[in-house]
Amino acid sequence: MYQLYINNILYPVAPQKFQVKINNKNETITLINEGEVNRLKTPGLTDIQISDLLLPAVKYPFAEYGSAGFQTPSVYLSQLENLKKNKMTFNVVLIRKLVKRELGWNFSMTCTLEDYTIDEDVKEGVDVKLTLNFKQWLNYGTKTVVFKKKSNGKTTSSTKKSRKSSKKSSGGTYTVKKGDCLINIAKKKLGSGNRWKEIFNLNKSTIQSVAKKHGKPGNGHWIFPGTKLKMPKK
Repeated sequence: MYQLYINNILYPVAPQKFQVKINNKNETITLINEGEVNRLKTPGLTDIQISDLLLPAVKYPFAEYGSAGFQTPSVYLSQLENLKKNKMTFNVVLIRKLVKRELGWNFSMTCTLEDYTIDEDVKEGVDVKLTLNFKQWLNYGTKTVVFKKKSNGKTTSSTKKSRKSSKKSSGGTYTVKKGDCLINIAKKKLGSGNRWKEIFNLNKSTIQSVAKKHGKPGNGHWIFPGTKLKMPKK
């Protein structure tokens, strides 16, 4: 049994194909004597492709629905459009499990949505199939090197971050209710769904601790009713 979550939303039918491509940036160099050596470099970003992801237009007994219940394909398509349009980062999670326990390899990675294809085929009736391409996302920042010349003629250098993180004072707390997700909470309490990650970063240890108690991977973004979250300043 497989479960696929994209941005904390459970998709009703697991994909037929889930491909993870771990890219490399190693460089092969030809030496003067025509021999070759491999120059090792930092690995590139991982690509994830999900193929033949079924979005049922009618309720099937073999599909698995979350707390929100059955949703039409348009709901999932709207979510994907929002992720792409608002340039959001989010978790892609694939869980393999039996009825009472999880199996070996689960997948969880923060990604961006690169592109997706909507396939409507008469053979699928009113259902829709998707092919989605994601790319691994890593947090990054820039640094500035400052050179100073001393009176003795020597030059020294120092490095400082050009992007400074501003700490915001607390904006109170919020208790998670049934059907909530971080995007909806951010939109309701902070005025923009794009600020969901501020809520997550402020409550990361709490969110992941509660998720583990509910049998979810500790590096996801799941939230559960009754959890009290600290809110950033509006």
